[in-house]
Amino acid sequence: MSKQTQAPVILVDGSSYLFRAFHALPNLSNAEGHPTGAIKGVIGMTKKLQKEYPGSCIIVVFDAKGDTFRNELYAEYKANRPPMAEDLGVQIKPIHDIIRAMGLPLIIESGVEADDVIGTLARQATESQHECIISTGDKDLAQLVSEHVTLRNTMTELCLDRAGVKEKFGVWPEQIIDYLALVGDTSDNIPGVPKCGPKTAAKWLELYDTLDGVVANADKISGKVGEYLRDSLEQLPMAKQLTTIKTDVELSHPLHAIAADEPDVEALKALYQQFNFKAWLTELIEPGTASESVAATPVRPGSITTVTPADLQLGINSEAIAALAAPLRTIEPQYETVLTREALDRWLKLIKDSELFAFDTETNSLNYMEAEIVGFSLCVEPGIACYVPLTHDYMDAPEQLDRDEVLELMRPILEDPEQRKLGHNLKYDAHVLLNCGITLRGVAEDTILASYVLNSVASRHNMDALALHYLQLKTIKFEDVAGKGAKQLTFNQVALEQAAPYAAEDADITLRLYRLLSQLLAQTPSLDSVYRDIELPLEPILVDIEHTGCLINSHELRIQSQKLAERIAEIEKQTCELAGETFNLGSPKQLQTILYDQMKLPVLKKTPKGQPSTAEAVLQELAENHELPALILEHRGLAKLKSTYTDKLPLLVNHRSGRIHTCYQQAVAATGRLSSSDPNLQNIPIKSVLGREIRKAFIAEKGMKLISADYSQIELRIMAHLSEDETLIAAFNEGKDIHTATAAEIFGIELTAVESEHRRKAKAINFGLIYGMSAHGLARQIQVDRSEAAAYIDMYFKRYPGVRQFMDTIREQAARDGYVETLFGRRLYLPDIHATNRNIREGAQRTAINAPMQGTAADIIKRAMLAVYPWLKSQPYKARMVMQVHDELILEVEEAAAEAVSEAVKGLMSGAASLKVPLLVEAGIADNWEAAH
Repeated sequence: MSKQTQAPVILVDGSSYLFRAFHALPNLSNAEGHPTGAIKGVIGMTKKLQKEYPGSCIIVVFDAKGDTFRNELYAEYKANRPPMAEDLGVQIKPIHDIIRAMGLPLIIESGVEADDVIGTLARQATESQHECIISTGDKDLAQLVSEHVTLRNTMTELCLDRAGVKEKFGVWPEQIIDYLALVGDTSDNIPGVPKCGPKTAAKWLELYDTLDGVVANADKISGKVGEYLRDSLEQLPMAKQLTTIKTDVELSHPLHAIAADEPDVEALKALYQQFNFKAWLTELIEPGTASESVAATPVRPGSITTVTPADLQLGINSEAIAALAAPLRTIEPQYETVLTREALDRWLKLIKDSELFAFDTETNSLNYMEAEIVGFSLCVEPGIACYVPLTHDYMDAPEQLDRDEVLELMRPILEDPEQRKLGHNLKYDAHVLLNCGITLRGVAEDTILASYVLNSVASRHNMDALALHYLQLKTIKFEDVAGKGAKQLTFNQVALEQAAPYAAEDADITLRLYRLLSQLLAQTPSLDSVYRDIELPLEPILVDIEHTGCLINSHELRIQSQKLAERIAEIEKQTCELAGETFNLGSPKQLQTILYDQMKLPVLKKTPKGQPSTAEAVLQELAENHELPALILEHRGLAKLKSTYTDKLPLLVNHRSGRIHTCYQQAVAATGRLSSSDPNLQNIPIKSVLGREIRKAFIAEKGMKLISADYSQIELRIMAHLSEDETLIAAFNEGKDIHTATAAEIFGIELTAVESEHRRKAKAINFGLIYGMSAHGLARQIQVDRSEAAAYIDMYFKRYPGVRQFMDTIREQAARDGYVETLFGRRLYLPDIHATNRNIREGAQRTAINAPMQGTAADIIKRAMLAVYPWLKSQPYKARMVMQVHDELILEVEEAAAEAVSEAVKGLMSGAASLKVPLLVEAGIADNWEAAH
């Protein structure tokens, strides 16, 4: 077969796409809270390649764990890289599992990097007369481009052949290694020539052809950069060696031995269902029904694309959206770069005279506590916007207005509560301004919150996605102007020719989106109320909570880390003794061998590839009768606590405030709950002793106390209200312990006869049913047979008939309307309520039952924050809100006022909603969080 008739070999740089997908996509997760953003991104791009290159051999390559030969060459190689984010690490195995289930070859070679494996396979493809396409976002692989090898970035649709490499970098592919050695790589900690940027490196190589030529002519290069070059001569050979991709790796499977398998459809179904990839699951079950993603279609800036029905906002007429978007989409933009005081004064007058203006900051960091302002953009009418650069400091950057002077001119406008501002995620911009000593007031609209309230189950609320979704406009992306990966520039280094249109467009698109989204919200008054009465006023409160931060005892956490390390070591010793040999507890393969081959434990579940599973749920079941699985579970839990909290939290203490600062995201959880990240303070376990030990490290400032105020059984109380069940309402109104009361009802005994075992089972039933637990699930939880569990559930519904009626009614309503609502009108859309797959449909029905309760609880805690925060600010003593964790508020208050504040806060929280049963709030006061809770 000649190379002309062969389909190209496709080499997928899985490691590159893993990180890019993780940072590009929002914080997606499945129903169990397992992160899925990176999984969706990597698999989506791989599936896209399958459709575009039918018949091609698609090989996916990932980095192996551990050091490579480059670490032996240079001990500091990649030493600056932070540890992999936990939310990313847990997504790697599912990605591998799905790729294997797709039937695609997955290559992981230890001792080398994915780049080296790709380089070797690309060489082998060329030698065997195959064209080769490398799908990657890593431009270091440009050194592999040849007449037969091209690069393809599936995320940006950028393709690079030889001419493309020359146009992109200013050098030919064979010069890329020398180019990278000169420029260096801060991400990989590869030393280059200081102040030698891409343009300088390209210029030198154009003059002297190779790195050796540059070195030989180093004395001829003048200026400061020439001095830097001469100072760097000794390290350049090593830098070149580090940037050179190997093409002679001894692969365990060379190209000719690699072949695709048939997809394992059942395994794919199980994986897609597990991680809530509904469109892909539908495509497997009903081939041809899944629609392409809008983002998969390249769109020129300003052009129109078609939005498929699957992408349209649920519950909102697509024709109405199109009609509203049409006049906003066709406006010709007029953007200005403000470099003179005269131009600035003109814009200051424009925004002062405007009823509403859009505002957006550009910064040098995504960390809101560290971010410094680089410039800001303004927009007063759709299409009319400007960018005011302040601190762009690249070589030959034009003179800009003085940063401090401009901010002082802006201060009266930004701090004026009557001057209405609009933005997209203005919470971040408010933090940036606080870093400059400016308090942002007058936030009237925020398009990220408007989008979220309109449809909380939408996967993306970022501005670029919303512009494409609603306006059918493709915007300039940050990576388009700042570059990608290790070579990505901070915004202060982006040339104004690219920075200004990007920044001005942000403000312009935000204003256009507001014009459309506000009309959509107005069509549903209940949603408009959630947006204006809950979400918008909550935003400045979250800014204050986040910026205040939490005080922790780092010394105490380090002691806990040491104790955890000792217990982890003990467990490792115990497990090896039980197994009769030393093995790696973190290796599923070794664990399979020990548990199933040697110890002959029963195989309860298999992986998609047919191997005995070592998943947590399986180990929990095995642990009921065997010691080793119990120890392994304990080991996993302790290792996670150590890496996520006791080791990590002290590293996150801000150098200025001396506190840790989480980010409360409003536009993430479908139910309306706030989501905490970086660090996640809502996942610190409360039921385990060690989790409570971690909470002890959250402390109050000297002379102050922590107050923990927590709603008691709020979702059960909401169930009583919504179901209007008389028996349930009476139990709460009479102040009975609800689990004891339920036990008395189910087991037909007096309250005084209820024992702890009765109450435990009743508690499992109370909480299980509102989450849609089946008889099988209940049987496992309370350790009875299925028939007994089913009898308990039947008795529950007989004693609480209003609950059954509510559940039946809500299922019918969800099927009719396609959504359910909270008590305050927040909607949760249920796109799978009519799914043909029974399991998916029943999952949507369970969500329909639980969402009104969980969503109403989320609304109530937010309304409580809206009541408590201004009251605290009105008091004469020092009192502040420092955390919100699910149904709990944590305050830091002057010790002398703690008792009075605690009583007042309980009253304010109890009054956050009017239910048919009392909202009970429990509060504690102590020096640390655990003691107060």
